[in-house]
Amino acid sequence: MSSGTLRLGSTAPDFQAETSNGPISFHEFIGDSWVVLFSHPDDFTPVCTTELGAFAKLEPEFAKRGVKLIGLSANNADSHKAWIKDIDEVTGSQLSFPIIADPERKVAHLYDMIDYQDATNVDDKGVQFTIRSVFVIDPAKKIRLILAYPASTGRNTAEVLRVVDSLQTGDKYRVTTPINWVPGDDVIVHPSVSNEEAKTLFPKFRIIKPYLRLTPLDVKEQQ
Repeated sequence: MSSGTLRLGSTAPDFQAETSNGPISFHEFIGDSWVVLFSHPDDFTPVCTTELGAFAKLEPEFAKRGVKLIGLSANNADSHKAWIKDIDEVTGSQLSFPIIADPERKVAHLYDMIDYQDATNVDDKGVQFTIRSVFVIDPAKKIRLILAYPASTGRNTAEVLRVVDSLQTGDKYRVTTPINWVPGDDVIVHPSVSNEEAKTLFPKFRIIKPYLRLTPLDVKEQQ
């Protein structure tokens, strides 16, 4: 069950699956929203528990941006439901987004989430667990970001949110974002925008080098 190599700009493969919130069809779940799909090696594990609690606490911030969260772990839905109780107890979260049940690794193989690096990262049947993959998918069902962490390393949820802000800002305002950018920082005028056009779009832009033009982004002026 493979979709070939997934790259930035690929259409996110559709699938049907059971989740902790009931059955879904993935493209229907996406609808007109952005989605962050992120995988976990196993239920009732320490790093995963901290990660899911952190994502749950940040869910209101993702929702403000029109982003849905959906997790995946290599266990069945009943296991997920029991695990969620632990997650909420340990982290003080109120986890409400769905976690995909993928005990046969069907979705994991579809999205190439399998661990080929750590030979010990297997279940009691010797089947490889998933790594910590992150996919940011836009409303057109296109993959806009792919991250992969080893099972031993927890993710940075603030970085995932930052990337969503960058992608949405770039789509809306014809800009790109520099290193360590966060909302409120100066942005880079997109190379496709001429200096003449930039004078209208970004009255406060400045030329650092012919290829590097910075501007504050006054959202009110752009609307």
